[in-house]
Amino acid sequence: MKLPIVLVFQMLLAITLNAQEAQKPVQQWTTHEITLTSEASYTNPYTEVEVWGVFTNQNNDSLKRPAFWDGGNTWKIRFSPPDTDVVWQWKSYTSDQMDKGLHGKTGSFVSVPYTGENGLLENGLLKMSKGYRNVVHQSGKSFLVVADTPWGIPFRATKEQVEIFAKDRQKKGFNTALMMTLQPDMKAEGPDARNTDQGFKRAFQDLSEGHINQMSPDYFQYYDSLIEVLLDHEIVPVHQPVFHGFGWKGKQVLGTKINPEEYVRYVKYLLARYGSYPAFWLIAGDHDANDPGVKESGEMLQLWDCYQQPTGLHYNPCDDYVATWAKNDPDKHCMHYNKSHQAEEWLDFQWAQTGHNDKHLYHKVERMYQNLPTKAVANGEPTYEGMNAGQNGLGWWQGEEAWMQLMHGGTMGVVYGAASLWQWKVTPNEKGWEAWTDQPLSWEGALKLKGSEYVGLVGKILHGLDMTDIQKRWDLANGKPLLAKEGRLYISYLNEGGEIQISNIPNTLNYRWVNPKTGTIKLFGKAAKATFKAPSKNPWVLIITEN
Repeated sequence: MKLPIVLVFQMLLAITLNAQEAQKPVQQWTTHEITLTSEASYTNPYTEVEVWGVFTNQNNDSLKRPAFWDGGNTWKIRFSPPDTDVVWQWKSYTSDQMDKGLHGKTGSFVSVPYTGENGLLENGLLKMSKGYRNVVHQSGKSFLVVADTPWGIPFRATKEQVEIFAKDRQKKGFNTALMMTLQPDMKAEGPDARNTDQGFKRAFQDLSEGHINQMSPDYFQYYDSLIEVLLDHEIVPVHQPVFHGFGWKGKQVLGTKINPEEYVRYVKYLLARYGSYPAFWLIAGDHDANDPGVKESGEMLQLWDCYQQPTGLHYNPCDDYVATWAKNDPDKHCMHYNKSHQAEEWLDFQWAQTGHNDKHLYHKVERMYQNLPTKAVANGEPTYEGMNAGQNGLGWWQGEEAWMQLMHGGTMGVVYGAASLWQWKVTPNEKGWEAWTDQPLSWEGALKLKGSEYVGLVGKILHGLDMTDIQKRWDLANGKPLLAKEGRLYISYLNEGGEIQISNIPNTLNYRWVNPKTGTIKLFGKAAKATFKAPSKNPWVLIITEN
């Protein structure tokens, strides 16, 4: 007897649905963690064995994720499903195929829609926009970086302190945090403890000897909890592996002299541990990006990061000159022009640094915007608020800096920093830093500085706007500051108010003037004319959009 085609289809569908129901459900863009237990014993599991998992589904999609050693005989693989209503099967592999606890293990689960309220997870992991000018979620939603630089969190802060930081920064409009994943100074000394005068937790016991082979898994288990706090507050971590410039106290950073294989191994470990969450990879910190293992790590990420989250470089301030502090010291690596590895496929973004001398320098980002092939650009380190014993970059200086860097081509976003916060000083009078990089505040005191409110407002004012591949278009405004997606979105910042005339604006668009110091709207209406006059001679932001 032949069954009707419709009935056959219904039976097959029921079988498929029943199979899916039997699988563990994992919500899209959340992290599914797989634990493996090795049967063999290794002298140093971190350096001796590589483990990874391959994930496949019925659509013939295949994604590969590295695993990480988590102490003892435990290895873990973290995977974030990029789809919904699909059965994923996985299989583990290892360089030691005789270890049946790590090699050849299998499992499966079904991806289901996300039901939570976290805006990061709702829209998916991060990637570069099609035009490479900025960052978007996997959903296509624009992600304008509004970053703070609490560099010392991973090795100095407690979970309770990071809760305070994240709550404050989320409320102000920040969505990104730059962090040194470990304390990088080989000659730094102090107790092996958080929230302790002169203290810092050790990620590797042999770092002071010039290596990172003797890992402390408990360090990264605690770091997991800090990352969880940030993500719960919709703040994306920027993971910087081993710093290359000043470091924490300027006491001989390891990054400039590290063994390249050790650097790549560590970057891969970070990818394994944190790459299934929203993340940025900042593989060069405060130098020229030609240090050992940097290029090789970029190539590794291109091969192993199945989600292709943004990878970038962060330079020191002497881009096209030799600074006085770099004279006769080849390790300082000046003359890099902020464009090392510009043509590399693995490179997604370039961050300049303007130093900490209280100067608004816009030419660096302006030049970087013109570099080809196109990479996303930002000033990753302006003068931190309160640098130079509490004198530099105070208050509105930070707001003006952020808006003007954006206007000059830093369309990836804006970055803020504060003295005492970046070091994560335990008390206002904690010793160990020269006056030029310090101020008499603790991290919590620095958290309240006024400048952070102005930079955070950039994120609040531009929230909801589709900034994807917006361009620097001063040519449309007779040389005045303007970002534009012609016919759809125009943004101008005028530091002293006045008028701006913009060519070829559709009269169907709407305009509004926003006070960048308060976020309040003063004037609004239809963009019926090409000339727009600010409400006063103070700083104003003009936004012209479809809604």
